[in-house]
Amino acid sequence: MSTPTKLFEPYKLGPITLPNRVVMAPLTRNRAGAGLVPGPLAVEYYGQRASAGLLITEASQVSQQGQGYQDTPGIYSKEQVAGWRKVTDRVHERGGRIFLQAWHVGRISHTSLQPNEGAPVAPSAIRAKGKTFVGGTFTDISEPRALELSEIPGIIESFKRGAANALAAGFDGVEIHGANGYLLDQFAKDGTNKRTDAYGGSIENRARLMLEVSKVVSAEIGNERTGIRISPVTPANDVSDSNPQPLFDYIVDHLNALKLSYIHVIEGATGGPRDIAPFDYGSLRKRFKGAYIANNGYDFDLATRVLAANEADLIAFGKPFISNPDLVERLKRGAPLNAPDKATFYGGGAKGYTDYPALGEALDAAQ
Repeated sequence: MSTPTKLFEPYKLGPITLPNRVVMAPLTRNRAGAGLVPGPLAVEYYGQRASAGLLITEASQVSQQGQGYQDTPGIYSKEQVAGWRKVTDRVHERGGRIFLQAWHVGRISHTSLQPNEGAPVAPSAIRAKGKTFVGGTFTDISEPRALELSEIPGIIESFKRGAANALAAGFDGVEIHGANGYLLDQFAKDGTNKRTDAYGGSIENRARLMLEVSKVVSAEIGNERTGIRISPVTPANDVSDSNPQPLFDYIVDHLNALKLSYIHVIEGATGGPRDIAPFDYGSLRKRFKGAYIANNGYDFDLATRVLAANEADLIAFGKPFISNPDLVERLKRGAPLNAPDKATFYGGGAKGYTDYPALGEALDAAQ
């Protein structure tokens, strides 16, 4: 590779050393089996991608209430822990490192997925414009109900229990999902949070749930094994904030005080334009002493520039990892990438999941 880059240099992330700075971003694939347990295909899928510096799993709900889409894996039952243990064993056998992404979707759900077919929960009873994936099709998100103050400790406890389960399943750490218009992001942003109690109104109050979850998870499994994903300006899942800069400066100051391992920052609109709204990501970088993982629309050239400018420590790649199990090798060689088949992103079996060819196979097939 003619362009020198830090992308393939090792990086020490808490107690683990990553062989390169390429992170596989969480990618929802909707292929969990009965009991929302990751199955043999998941073992193969993550094992195929173990050459990434760090793998972050698809988002996994910390409770039944936390589920928002069909066939997403959980991290709250013994069977789910056992299923994930097979995944982590395979990744570790192949020399990889893997964090579990723990989530609660909040209002982005459907009554058919909820306990007793109840309403999804949210900071405020405001229905999200958008669709969720249920019964093999995209359908309108259900009307949510506002969480009672008395229910919030149970939400925090579910993240704590999920984190303990993740370590029991052999994960190297946990990434808290605080992004993309899911529950913690819904509480943080004033477009979705109209509460008048201790969890609403001021920046301090709206940030409270995200920070309380971060505190209990890091206390449970160690701050050096705890990361968090945030998305300051994304409009994903109909979320918005009137003034995101002071909100996320405040959040990151407090995440820094907890000495979390990393912040994983979606720059711009999730899976969309990087420049959707003005935001100073450099401010977050300066405030946080742990690792900064940059995410959204990165290719080799942008990753190389951002790492050279010391604007990030690690770079997360999403869709390219779906279709390129050996993405690190392809980036190193400047080799062409397999194109992803969007029709197989969500749900299904091996097709479009574990059957993308590695570079050697692709070259053999071309001859």
